[in-house]
Amino acid sequence: MAIKEWLIPQDEVFFTLFERLAAVVVLASYRIVDLVDDYTNVREKVHQIEQLEHEGDKITHEIYEQLNQTFITPLEPEEISRLASALDDILDYIKSTATRMYHYRIQETDPHMLELAKLIQLSVVELEEAVKGIRTMKNPRQIEQRCIEVNRLENLADDALHAAYDDLFRTDDAITIIKRKDIYEYLEDATDRCEDVANVLSDIAIRHS
Repeated sequence: MAIKEWLIPQDEVFFTLFERLAAVVVLASYRIVDLVDDYTNVREKVHQIEQLEHEGDKITHEIYEQLNQTFITPLEPEEISRLASALDDILDYIKSTATRMYHYRIQETDPHMLELAKLIQLSVVELEEAVKGIRTMKNPRQIEQRCIEVNRLENLADDALHAAYDDLFRTDDAITIIKRKDIYEYLEDATDRCEDVANVLSDIAIRHS
């Protein structure tokens, strides 16, 4: 056994918790796409997303508890804290989008919402694979490539948001503008949070390469 391995126990609990949290984020992304794509049974679908956000909160809390109890961690404590917080933020924005759609009593969704929701989904699928990669750190370059793809998707989300604005401001209905603008922005903000996660993972990959 190498001296490093003897001095630093390979504590797998953090990696397991991160993988669980990433899986919940992916499931929430599928739920928001389903909500936007098939805008029926809205209250039930929103409730499902809220439950996933609660589950994510529990896992995030577990991560922080482990961090407070563990003297030697497999990653830097700041990296663990940043990654947990950033993943949880994605869930928060997905949930906030869904609850706004319900409470604003949006009657129907539109292609801009669907495009943004799908970009969230594509992003978190990449992030889930990157999170799995940090357990062994066998291929840090692959982790970086997935993070680069998330950055590319976030740029597409910026473009999608601008296109949504262009269409939205052609209407004179102020209430519609306020409601839809807020929903577009929360969807796009979720992709920003995906980029935050990608940046944390990229930093981890670089430090361990």
